[in-house]
Amino acid sequence: MKSQAFAIALTALAAPAVASAQGYGQPAQPPPQQQGWGAPQPQPQPQPGMSAGGLAPPSSNPGDPNAQYGGGTEQELAKADKEDSGRGLEFFWLNAEVGGQHLGLQTFKANNLVDAGTVKTSQTGLMYGAGLGLRLVFITLGARFRLGQFSEWDIWTLNGELGIHIPLGTIEPYFTFGGGYASMGAFDGNNLGGSLKSEDVDIKGYDVRGGFGIDIYVSSVFSIGANLTGEMLVLTRPGVDPSKLQGSGATGQDAASEVYKADGSSIGAAVSLTAVAGLHF
Repeated sequence: MKSQAFAIALTALAAPAVASAQGYGQPAQPPPQQQGWGAPQPQPQPQPGMSAGGLAPPSSNPGDPNAQYGGGTEQELAKADKEDSGRGLEFFWLNAEVGGQHLGLQTFKANNLVDAGTVKTSQTGLMYGAGLGLRLVFITLGARFRLGQFSEWDIWTLNGELGIHIPLGTIEPYFTFGGGYASMGAFDGNNLGGSLKSEDVDIKGYDVRGGFGIDIYVSSVFSIGANLTGEMLVLTRPGVDPSKLQGSGATGQDAASEVYKADGSSIGAAVSLTAVAGLHF
C-alpha cells in the first residue's frame, strides 16, 4: 500500500513538468489583434485645388476646372494680346495733320491788337501741323507745331503736349492738353495803313489748348484718324515806332496809325478739325 501511494505522488509531481516540456522552444503566439491593427492605413486624398495650407498651384491644363485660379488669367491676357493686333509696346510717335481752323482774335477781349476797321479779326483758313514725342503705356508727352494760314494774316504756335490714350484694340480714342508760344504775322501791307509793313507789327503771346481725337491703327506702326481742338490765345502788341507811321493823309490810314502807335492786346479763341496720320515705334 505504501508503495502504491508513493507512485501516485510521483506521478502528480511529474505532470506539470511534462506539460512544460511539450511547449518548450515553440514561438510565443501574439495576442489576438483587432481587424486592420498594425497594417498600413490608407492616406486621405486631398480635395481638388487644395494642398498643404489649403492652396495649390494653378493647373496649366485649360480643361482643368481649377484653371479659373490661373489659366483663366492667362487666357484673358492672350485674348487681350490678340485684340491688340500684336501692336506691343510703343515708345516713340510722330504725326502730321491738315485741316481747317476758325480763329477769332478778339473773342473774349478786344484792345486794339489790330485796327479792326482795316483788318479782319475773325477768319477761317487752312491749318497744318506736326508733332512728335514719347509714349509711356497710355500717356504721351511731346511737342507740336501748328500753322494757320488766313487771307490777311498767319498765326503759328509751338506747344508742349500731354496726351491720355484709351487703347481699344485697333481703335484708340485720346485726349490732349497743350500750351506754349504763339506768334502772329504775314499781314497784308495794304490793310495796315500808311507805310507800315508786316514786320513792323510784332504780335505774340501764348495759347492753351484741349482736344479729342481717334486713331485707327492700320498696322502696328501706322495709324490714321481725326482730331478736334479748342484753343484760347492771349496776344499782345507793343506800340509801333512813330517814325514808321507816315500816313498819306487819308483818313483811314491816319486812324490806323493812331491804333498801332499805342500798345494793343486781345484774348481770342480758335476751333480746329484736322485729319491725322501717325507713325508709332
